[in-house]
Amino acid sequence: MLNIDEPKVEQKLAIFNSGFRIFFLSAGLFAVISMLLWLVNYSLNVDVGVKGFFTVTWHAHEMIYGYAMAVVSGFLLTAVTNWTNRKTLTGKSLSLMFVFWLLARASAFLALENNVEMMFLFDSLFLIMLLTGISLPVMKSRQWSQISIILVVFLILLSNTLFYAGQLGFVDGTERTGLYAGFYLILLLVLILSRRVIPFFIEKGVDNDFVPANKIWVDKLVLPLFIGFITLDIFDINSAAISILAALLFVLNLLRVSNWYSHAIWSKPLLWILILAYSFITLGFLLKAVAYVTDMSELIILHLFAVGGVSLITLGMMSRVALGHTGRNVFDPPAVVFWIFVSIVLAVIFRVLFPMFFGGYYLQWILLSQLFWIVAFTIFCISYSVMLLKPRIDGRPG
Repeated sequence: MLNIDEPKVEQKLAIFNSGFRIFFLSAGLFAVISMLLWLVNYSLNVDVGVKGFFTVTWHAHEMIYGYAMAVVSGFLLTAVTNWTNRKTLTGKSLSLMFVFWLLARASAFLALENNVEMMFLFDSLFLIMLLTGISLPVMKSRQWSQISIILVVFLILLSNTLFYAGQLGFVDGTERTGLYAGFYLILLLVLILSRRVIPFFIEKGVDNDFVPANKIWVDKLVLPLFIGFITLDIFDINSAAISILAALLFVLNLLRVSNWYSHAIWSKPLLWILILAYSFITLGFLLKAVAYVTDMSELIILHLFAVGGVSLITLGMMSRVALGHTGRNVFDPPAVVFWIFVSIVLAVIFRVLFPMFFGGYYLQWILLSQLFWIVAFTIFCISYSVMLLKPRIDGRPG
């Protein structure tokens, strides 16, 4: 009997094989394009064609629900597959989810009377697909420990709805609430996921027998205190209580990151960027605490959390996850990773530290921060695009 095997078709593009591929690449490209538009508008005072929004409102919304949620989607769709050993969204369903995300971003520039309604629709469909895509595998595998992640994504969907309700005039003044709620919920995800992955990455990544310590009592206090903090701050309730909670969160997170720290991380860019990001978040709590008795700028604190915390940790996680899930060695990243991280750290320095101490050159510092942000994400897109587009080098699926 003759056994005739069908010829194997070599896959040339793998962009919709896993969530991290399309959404990490799209997040990187969007980070460059959106910041370039914001630079042109803010620093050069040129209209960039945003319709139905103040440009500053568009910038804030898109950094949260455009850029950050693209990274969150790529990470969670990939992580849930690993946690549950069940597929999330791939192929046509993943491509549809991406189209909704893309159409939401593009709708802000459509010269149509109902472009904001269109943006709301596509944004909602995108987030509903993400929520469904991660919920079904978790429920089917009965991994109830992941329910907290699903709940946070659901609350992000509600926060975005609240933003659009205010933007469209259905409810008065909820745009700020929707923006702050969405941002703080993403920061909550960062705290939850950092506790899971940073100590693990450090233990596996340093060239010694260092084992990061985790205090259970710290874990039990951080999340409820943070939930209390963000609830009061989102609704601007009791500044003294906000300051006290922020001070407690500073102490607890300083203890946590101190227990993760090893001098050996400084030869490992994929490790020091995560520790630095968590340290910036920790410093943000300190500034939030002292803001009660000082004239500390709310925008400085917000951008310390956002640029110093969220952007550093998302770039660090994208850089590592993309290596590991394309079959490459996470312990031997491309040399260019160092310059990606140096550029984004400079963006933090010029956006936060220099305006704090040399405020007379505020506009110049913002421009430099915008430029270094664009440089960091441009290098990321150039250096990672091939590995995100092409199949795994080890031949495995994903």
